[in-house]
Amino acid sequence: MANDEHHVDRREFIHIGAAASLAAIGGALGNSVRAQEANTTLQVRRIVTGHDENGRSRVDIDEALDVSSGREGLERGPVWSTGSFPVNNSGSGQGAGDDRAAAAPDANSTVFRVVQYAPGVAPRVHRTQTIDYAVVISGEIDMELDHGEVRLRQGDVLVQRGTIHNWINRGTEPCVIVFILIAAEPVEAGGMTLRATG
Repeated sequence: MANDEHHVDRREFIHIGAAASLAAIGGALGNSVRAQEANTTLQVRRIVTGHDENGRSRVDIDEALDVSSGREGLERGPVWSTGSFPVNNSGSGQGAGDDRAAAAPDANSTVFRVVQYAPGVAPRVHRTQTIDYAVVISGEIDMELDHGEVRLRQGDVLVQRGTIHNWINRGTEPCVIVFILIAAEPVEAGGMTLRATG
């Protein structure tokens, strides 16, 4: 069998790996979210693996995620980010939890974050120059698009393909979503180039 029959595009590995990671961490993040006091503060434990000097696997990082407030009603925590592909897994990876700009990231970059939307979260109509994989961990939320809205509930998954959107929490409980954002080309549609905005 020819070698080219087994060829898989490098970006497909990113997409497959991101989806698998979301599925694997969903349960652990759900447990962390349920443990929140009064459901008002995002609390997530971040575990990152690595290797010792002999190449044996170990836990390099085990800590509470550093959570910050964005606009009113929004809290987010950067889990991990990368700036190149293939990713370099050598070293400790310290500092890779920095939250890279996600609106129009560098080519081949990725961002992994957890976001909590409180009821009545301030609106932000925006588009990122990424493809986003998302899993709703708890609660429910409406995603507003140019054509209508869709309600996402706990356990739902989303592929956001560079579309302009806004998140609206009309409920009484916070909604927590895990996002993996992967750099993408700007969308070409309707004779226009649709770049990051908002």
